[in-house]
Amino acid sequence: MSTDAPAAPAVTSASVEAFLAHLAGERQLSAHTLDAYRRDLSALASWAQPRGVVIDALDVTQLRAFIADEHRRGCAPKTLQRRLSACRSFFGWMLRHGHVAANPVAGLRAPKAPRKLPKVLDPDEAKALVETPTDAPLGLRDRALLELFYSSGLRLSELCGLRWSQVDLEDGLVTVHGKGKRERVVPVGTHARAAMLEWRTSTGAKLDEPVFPGRGGAPITPRAVQLRVRQLAERQGLFKQVHPHMLRHSFASHILESSGDLRGVQELLGHADLATTQIYTHLDYQHLAKVYDAAHPRARRKSKNDGDDA
Repeated sequence: MSTDAPAAPAVTSASVEAFLAHLAGERQLSAHTLDAYRRDLSALASWAQPRGVVIDALDVTQLRAFIADEHRRGCAPKTLQRRLSACRSFFGWMLRHGHVAANPVAGLRAPKAPRKLPKVLDPDEAKALVETPTDAPLGLRDRALLELFYSSGLRLSELCGLRWSQVDLEDGLVTVHGKGKRERVVPVGTHARAAMLEWRTSTGAKLDEPVFPGRGGAPITPRAVQLRVRQLAERQGLFKQVHPHMLRHSFASHILESSGDLRGVQELLGHADLATTQIYTHLDYQHLAKVYDAAHPRARRKSKNDGDDA
């Protein structure tokens, strides 16, 4: 099923460009997030153009028609929610600057998307993955990279941009700048500290250098990390489709399962909204439900071999 519009024309509205500049400057959103806003507003602009309407002047009826047309075209509920979120933010900014009398998106809702739980590794799988042999080519780097991902729950972009000046191996801390340039300090576990120390010693890297350099000494690219993690997972005998964010999900799930401290996990992950972190509670409940179904005598399903009085 299609989830996004074909390549939309570049947004030409001065108001949209000013809004995007606001997001980049004052709110300091990442380039990836800015691209998403631009794509969604471009989709709206390409819908409005043949109807002779400028994006700034759309009303609630027209915006409802836009979402309905996108839904008929095959956009998934999650995509429609993102489209509306971008429109809501844009018109909210227009309202604050006195360009519109009301936000026409305020009362619109997209179709509800089914909750998709993140896939995680269980603790044994995570252990098998991070304990990649260090005597292989790039083994020290790979071990340090995987251990840090799982130990500290970093985002892919945070790990790729990390420099040694942000790492305090003596105290076991790493300072990263996440979404919206928000700074947070995250603990680094014992195994990760040892792996990173061994990696740094082998390279003699300086403080201003990337922790994980790519070609030419520049920071390693996200694509290179994604490919390497997948290769290492296959090498370690894991048949799941392992990707870097799965290690972040696994970190969060395992910490929450052991501690039950949702606020603490929120801080470690750098989530601005607790609701974003709460998805991991559903993973925990799912695990508990399986334990219950398997153990409780009034919950177990009868197998074909069970008798009537089993």
